Amino acid sequence: MKNMTTRIQRKRTKGWRAPANTVWVGRPGKWGNPFKVGSIKPDGTPMTAQEAVAAYALAFYSGELAVTPEMARKELRGKNVMCFCPVGSPCHADVLGMEANATKV
Repeated sequence: MKNMTTRIQRKRTKGWRAPANTVWVGRPGKWGNPFKVGSIKPDGTPMTAQEAVAAYALAFYSGELAVTPEMARKELRGKNVMCFCPVGSPCHADVLGMEANATKV
């Protein structure tokens, strides 16, 4: 598919610049994941990255967030999505990227 949405990791190294056509999806911001890794769950254990992403996906697809799948397809399609999570690790940006790349219009 042409113009695929891809995830990149934001760097703090001197001189690093985000590529053109990149949208920040971390906190703070409208696309940020409100479910924080390490926050304490009701059972008293810390939330893992996988759990935070799963909670985000559930809230995203069930309409519990201010952003919607339709918004992701319209606003993020063909753009890079950027946060601090290392590429290859669990990240809610992957949920946004998959939806932005969905064939629904």
